[in-house]
Amino acid sequence: MFFDLGTSKSKSNIKEYYDMIIIGGGPAGVAAGIYAVQGGIKPLIIEKDLDGGQINLTEYVENYPGFSSITGEELAEKMGEHAKKFGVEFHYGEVINVNFEKEEKIISLDDGNIVKAKTVVIATGATPRKLNVPGEKEFAGRGVSYCATCDGHFFKNQKVAVIGGGNTAVEEALYLSKIAKEVYIIHRRDKLRADKIYQDKAFNTANIKFIWNSVVKEIKGDKKVNQLVLENRENGEVSNFDVDGVFVFVGLLPVTQLFKDKIKLDDYGYIIVDEHRETNVKGVFAAGDVIQKELRQIITAAADGAIAASFAVREYFN
Repeated sequence: MFFDLGTSKSKSNIKEYYDMIIIGGGPAGVAAGIYAVQGGIKPLIIEKDLDGGQINLTEYVENYPGFSSITGEELAEKMGEHAKKFGVEFHYGEVINVNFEKEEKIISLDDGNIVKAKTVVIATGATPRKLNVPGEKEFAGRGVSYCATCDGHFFKNQKVAVIGGGNTAVEEALYLSKIAKEVYIIHRRDKLRADKIYQDKAFNTANIKFIWNSVVKEIKGDKKVNQLVLENRENGEVSNFDVDGVFVFVGLLPVTQLFKDKIKLDDYGYIIVDEHRETNVKGVFAAGDVIQKELRQIITAAADGAIAASFAVREYFN
């Protein structure tokens, strides 16, 4: 269960103008808020769900400095508390429209509030593309994972499946091969889409095996995942495959629909930023999983937020 952080979408008495509006209250947004306050400006974080964002969906976090092991919910709560103690103001609601055409940026919320700011940090993140099969939602965090770096260590010397055939799937399978006893890459086609360098490494790793032309139809288990139902796309044969965990890497969906035609996005929908995390629109920044990047982790999202806010303070308020 999630912590009750008192999130409410009823209209509240927030001010009309802030120095910085941060859309998203995950690690990137919280870090941006803290660094904005440190820089002497007044930020507002707008979060549609819970402080900490998707960290709340992670059972345990064991690779964030300072915490050898902490639940995702606890870390998320601590992040929110930290920002609030610094004086960062939070508002719980959903942004439904943005206007970046003028120097004063205008943000419209679903509760009727309209707020304005000189600068904006977009930290809306990205969501893993789901398989959308029975059992996936029920076993999320209980054998179903979308991050090998986050959860791979829970499957030491066990049998896991990796769903997908692109660079991310094969890279994560290689990572898991150092932890798990057996790693099965299950791909809907008869060959991988990953770059040759990754394919070669995977084919030459003894404990990585392949199941071709197959898709997952259902994820089964008791308290945790213990079986996949697979369908062969060539002959239609359905079979059960015993497994201790399943890692899904069939793509990410950046949460950027709201910003289409407002700022530049790449072909995959990620926001294009420079080294300061600034977009093509002056005063509008983006941070965290919503931008194209190599490593999507809590620590890198927080770093993005810190960089964006620090540069915004120097460039637009000094």
